[in-house]
Amino acid sequence: MATKKIIAVIGATGAQGGGVSRAILKDKKGEFAVRAITRDPKSDKAKVLRELGAEVVQGDVDDEKGLERAYQGAYGVFAVTPFWAHFSADKEIVQATNQAKAAKQAGVKHVVWSTLEDTRKWVPLSDDRMPTLQGKYKVPHFDGKGEADKVFRSLGVPTTFLVTSFYWENFIYFGMGPKKGPDGKLAITMPMGDKKVASIAVDDIGKVAYAIFKRPDLIGKTVGIAGAHLSGAEMAKSLSKALGQEVRYNAIPPETYRSFGFPGADDLGNMFQFDRDFEQAALAARPLEGTRALNPELQSFDQWLAKNKDRIPLE
Repeated sequence: MATKKIIAVIGATGAQGGGVSRAILKDKKGEFAVRAITRDPKSDKAKVLRELGAEVVQGDVDDEKGLERAYQGAYGVFAVTPFWAHFSADKEIVQATNQAKAAKQAGVKHVVWSTLEDTRKWVPLSDDRMPTLQGKYKVPHFDGKGEADKVFRSLGVPTTFLVTSFYWENFIYFGMGPKKGPDGKLAITMPMGDKKVASIAVDDIGKVAYAIFKRPDLIGKTVGIAGAHLSGAEMAKSLSKALGQEVRYNAIPPETYRSFGFPGADDLGNMFQFDRDFEQAALAARPLEGTRALNPELQSFDQWLAKNKDRIPLE
């Protein structure tokens, strides 16, 4: 039996990295093996990956030399940055740079870099329609990744730029799920008006990334993905059906969302405003047909809800 080509997966115990790892490990007859890179190889999530057949090694996106060692002998790398662990776009750029330099030094043949657009191309810092954050960003968790794209290109790292979408797991883990208002009715709250946002299941991001590793012709290309283009009202309708009780859509102004005060509220308020004000550009960058071509098992929001409705906390 031929030796399998190793894909080193950053953040293998996290959302996107976990999705990539599961997609590769599920295909027992596939050409790739998983090297799960995690800060804590002894964690419960790391143990699960090991039981599924992954090689688990210690690695940290803040340690370039450690990453270089972890990448040795790997064919590919899934690169991702943990913005929500620190909320700093500056730090995210450094972490992406560490991954790019390590991949270059280790001679990796194909990097799939999980990125987002730099919104400053549409909303320059001089534009006061939305506040500038962290001194030089409009949507920090977008702009830092978009700026880091240049690092992979300038170093000549063979990279596919995977432009991801809002993921439905945010309704489970990130506090965006339905909440009861003063009237006791459930509602989801977003500053999107009647505009649509591109969204997807984390496992489908993983399946697309796996498909890209099989496609060296996609090196140097940008691949945007989504499972659905949905308005807040459409999401609320699907949630109502899945949960068996009414969920309303509460459309609010971006400035109200930014004022909520939870960590990252200003960043997310700006993100939703970008998705609202530049709806066509954001959706066009994430075509459903192209996503389905790479992942024929692509789930709709209703299909995802059928499997995950019981995991959504109702507050």
